[in-house]
Amino acid sequence: MKTSTKKSISELTLEEIFPDTLTDTSCVYIDKEREVWVATEMCAQHLESTIDAIVVRDKGKPIGIVGGYDLLDHLRKNPTRDFQYHHKIEEIMFKKFPQVEKQTKFKDLIEKWKNTRRAFAVIPKDSGDFSPISSRKMLEVGTRFKTDISISSMPKKKIITFQGDEPLSKILDLMFDNKTRKLLLVNSNQFISDRTILEGLSRMIKFQKNIDNFLDVPINQVTFDHIKVITEDLKFDQLCSVMNKMEHPYVIYKDIIVSPWDVCLALATEELVEPLVTEYQKKCPHCGKNID
Repeated sequence: MKTSTKKSISELTLEEIFPDTLTDTSCVYIDKEREVWVATEMCAQHLESTIDAIVVRDKGKPIGIVGGYDLLDHLRKNPTRDFQYHHKIEEIMFKKFPQVEKQTKFKDLIEKWKNTRRAFAVIPKDSGDFSPISSRKMLEVGTRFKTDISISSMPKKKIITFQGDEPLSKILDLMFDNKTRKLLLVNSNQFISDRTILEGLSRMIKFQKNIDNFLDVPINQVTFDHIKVITEDLKFDQLCSVMNKMEHPYVIYKDIIVSPWDVCLALATEELVEPLVTEYQKKCPHCGKNID
């Protein structure tokens, strides 16, 4: 087994962190002239994946991105069906194209994400295209690095809940006021996110023609997801392994909630050792433990 000296991930470049998989995914693109409803539908499909935002192009040239934050922020100001159909993506997109390089250090990527409130960036590929990198992709890193962290030692944060019958306007206020993409249904293991809201909005746009002001719609018209309940105080790499296999990674252990963004923050502050797992070791897909 190869060994390596102890080193902070913060000082590693993205190419060092992802020596083989940094650019193995292609971005999803949309033209700036497309209507807002198209971006709503596309983001409902891609959020919480390695994509997590759509790259906006003008005559083939990337000029910005659009994601859940942008769509929901403008929904608060323009909650009508008319806005979805008659306004263009270029009006609501995030205009600063978040490009990083292979030599960008992990700490600089995290700082960029903190400043923009969007955990998404793109890296140029040798082909001239771009590859996306998101907080979800960082789960892959967490499975490979050894640390003393376990779930119980991760920072606790205030759990923001909703009742289940509020209008969408109140739900969006909760999200934006508390700077969170997810809310837990009180006294349950169900949650909603920007993705689930956009899924519901997309259905309403297509099939419920009588709705005009979407902010008045009760949130129970949106399908809720289930947060995964962890019963064992897993080590960090085990936790990341479990989350990395989830379609929409979000877990709770007692009163500690962990999302991919929490994993990013943990990776940015810890002294970790690479690698933890050799190419010959396998992990249980259910509990994340090594299989001999």
